Amino acid sequence: MIAFIFPGQGSQYAGMGKDLADSSPAAARVFEEADQALGFSLSRLCFEGPAEELQLTENTQPAILATSIAATAALQETGVHAPDYVLGHSLGEYSALVASGSLLFSDAIRIVRARGRYMQEAVPLGTGAMAAVMGSSLPDIENACAEASQGEVCSPANINSPNQVVIAGNTGAVDRASELLRTRGAKRVIALKVSAPFHCSLMLPAQTRLASDLDQTVFADLRYPLVTNVDAQILAGLGTAARQALIRQVSSPVRWWESIELLIAQGVDKFVEVGPGKVLTGLLRQINREVRSFNVEDSASLEAIRSSLV
Repeated sequence: MIAFIFPGQGSQYAGMGKDLADSSPAAARVFEEADQALGFSLSRLCFEGPAEELQLTENTQPAILATSIAATAALQETGVHAPDYVLGHSLGEYSALVASGSLLFSDAIRIVRARGRYMQEAVPLGTGAMAAVMGSSLPDIENACAEASQGEVCSPANINSPNQVVIAGNTGAVDRASELLRTRGAKRVIALKVSAPFHCSLMLPAQTRLASDLDQTVFADLRYPLVTNVDAQILAGLGTAARQALIRQVSSPVRWWESIELLIAQGVDKFVEVGPGKVLTGLLRQINREVRSFNVEDSASLEAIRSSLV
């Protein structure tokens, strides 16, 4: 069984998608549709940068979505087996819903641009922070966050693998939790260069604004079952449930490790990372080295998967 997995923020790089657009008419059409929907040349930003502009959250999110859906379109041209499940990391859940036929791409690209802006504006710059914790158990991380909060926010934001959990919250609380975890034996704690503390309760203002947009958006029934970030459960059929999962996702942790384990338990033994970079492929190796993994982000990786899976 095959699952398509879609990357989230942090996978972007200047030049992403250009080779796909040059080699695949279907991928090129996706970028053209993105430019038309947004009213500016997102494709040029993806293909040429500059990196500083691409790093802005309201640009990053639609850029990754467009590149992921362009890669999906190119993949479909090759005749690769349709996925049995889809799953996306944070922003990637929108890509998964487009790939599943629940969300129109033109709707999704506009929504994620607004989502990026709402998340950026929810917390004044410098007020929030995120840190990646390696080599510490989830209970130990949760305890350190609770101890460090001291009336502020600090909590797990991305539960990525047995070896990696990202925490988020107020800057002071995240710094205190990071120091506690270092003294208690975490292998590494790295402050992340992010513009806002995603997936924690500080994002509730963004969640409220996004809910208004999503409530006005049509969600069709899903063609392929989706594993939701917020519940780490399989969602099949009803698109309206996908809408609610996207709303709750903004201020809730991404339960990636559980989601991957759930799919493996369902019999998925091949995972295809569809979109820029190999971040999710790396996390997959930390979770289970027995399953096969592939990625599609350019013509070379597309050809490799064609020879392996078609």
